[in-house]
Amino acid sequence: MANETEKTFEITCPDCAAVIKVDAVSGLVLSHTPAPRKRMFEDLETAAKAMREQDERKESIFRQSVDAEKNKAELLEKKFAEALRKAKDAPEGRPLRDFDLD
Repeated sequence: MANETEKTFEITCPDCAAVIKVDAVSGLVLSHTPAPRKRMFEDLETAAKAMREQDERKESIFRQSVDAEKNKAELLEKKFAEALRKAKDAPEGRPLRDFDLD
């Protein structure tokens, strides 16, 4: 009978290879062993190259945002002029709603 209470299951995650020990009787998790971390890069040169590429991408995105901010005022003026033109062309008065047509 003491043997039944000491039964545990070791479950290995198929996705990340973490190991979980579960008590068979209560169904509670007894322990969790995280999966070993995988190396991102094989050597230091590859890691340095990836860092340089990431820095270049960051710089490019920053330059694009600065350019967009410079042109933002001009774009807003064009949108305002278009909205003002539409407002002048629109008929005056309250717009008709579906409810008003009944």
